[in-house]
Amino acid sequence: MKKGLLMAMLMIGLAGFVISGATISYAQTGKNLAKEKEFRIERSMPKEAVACIECHKTENPGIFADWANSRHAAANITCLDCHRAEEFDPDVSKEHFKQYQRADQKYGTQEYKIPISAVVTPRDCSRCHPDEAKQYSLSKHANTLEIIWKIDPWLNKGMTSDNERTTGCLHCHGTILKMKDGKLTPETWPSVGVGRINLDGSRGSCTSCHTRHLFSMMEARKPEACGQCHLGPDHPQIELFMESKHGDLYTAHGDDYNWDAAPGTWTPGVDYRGPTCASCHMSGSGAVLTSHDVTERLSWELQAPLTVRPQDFKPFPAKTNWVVEREKMSAICMQCHSKLWVENYYHRVDQTVKEYNEVYFKPAKKMLDDLYAKGLLDKTKFFDEKPELDYYYLWHHEGRRARMGVAMMAPDYAWWHGFYDCKERYNDFMEHSRDLIKHNRKAYKATDYPNATGNTTKPPEVLPKTQ
Repeated sequence: MKKGLLMAMLMIGLAGFVISGATISYAQTGKNLAKEKEFRIERSMPKEAVACIECHKTENPGIFADWANSRHAAANITCLDCHRAEEFDPDVSKEHFKQYQRADQKYGTQEYKIPISAVVTPRDCSRCHPDEAKQYSLSKHANTLEIIWKIDPWLNKGMTSDNERTTGCLHCHGTILKMKDGKLTPETWPSVGVGRINLDGSRGSCTSCHTRHLFSMMEARKPEACGQCHLGPDHPQIELFMESKHGDLYTAHGDDYNWDAAPGTWTPGVDYRGPTCASCHMSGSGAVLTSHDVTERLSWELQAPLTVRPQDFKPFPAKTNWVVEREKMSAICMQCHSKLWVENYYHRVDQTVKEYNEVYFKPAKKMLDDLYAKGLLDKTKFFDEKPELDYYYLWHHEGRRARMGVAMMAPDYAWWHGFYDCKERYNDFMEHSRDLIKHNRKAYKATDYPNATGNTTKPPEVLPKTQ
């Protein structure tokens, strides 16, 4: 009996030793320990593509890592598929040809030489994403340079320097790309502005939202992607969103959203609890299809001086019907809200538009026109006389914040940063203007307005071919 008990205890001890050894072995090789990662180059890649990958893997490891972790890489789409160009293309990088004259690089020989362009355009992307590129081409994003050159006094009156434009306005709106000596010029590149004019004639930059070289849908779906440009005193959409209940839900639950759902499948109540900018303005939901035309689903032009329907926005009339587009947006809203809720929401938006147009903007515009007609303001430039600046602030800053604050359900911006400031700006503008008229006195003109050196010639690249 004792002998049997002794043998049993011996067997248990031996098993414990084996298990312990296995545990130690797993601890030394388990998944939490760092492992060397290697990227396998598939045999189906041409040797030129292999050269791109191996060179950039050494020269630009961040670029390589992004691409290697992208869906493009998983689908065997290489640098060559996006950047390859024809010898005669205007955007061919002559500078890149020097990479094939390097004795220190295995792939730096003429055997791998191929023309490439540093710029990947919507036309390039359209080879695999034709619908998205077509929708994007119809949007205000893609055509924003045309819009601002038609209406913006900063450009048309030359009130900014070329460098101020490039580093400020055009960083988001986009530059008109130029080449010199086989290289993109520093005045126009780098640029990922949504309305960039590319050398192949296409407009826009997909990497404005889908940053290279990962091209993540998750990034484009998050509000921060839009907040790169839609922020600040004149179009504070990211601030409005974060103040709203939608933003509150994103802050509280965003880490649990399924950001990587397949295109066309991202579903409210399943993949996310509260919407982001993309959810409402671009992503599909219910019976509404995904679109890369952000002009769709809009029933008002809230950024315009006088609020109009999108198809009546003269600088860039939308090819849409606002009634149809409101129905689309309402359908998006009703994924989470009742029909009555949505109808009453739009009632408030429409009332806000009416009050802004009739009470604030139209009287101010009439007064501005009167000052010009009486010769009390000079039309030669803009912003160099205070009534011009006050009028601009009234619609471009306070007026936008008020309208957009109501539309995006951000009450602090609708009132304190919006109509409250509208009232103060309006009263100051009217008081100053009436005083000028009463005394028949011209407004003070800033004769030394700083850095008003910008070119006022409208670039032919941004104008429609019919003009």
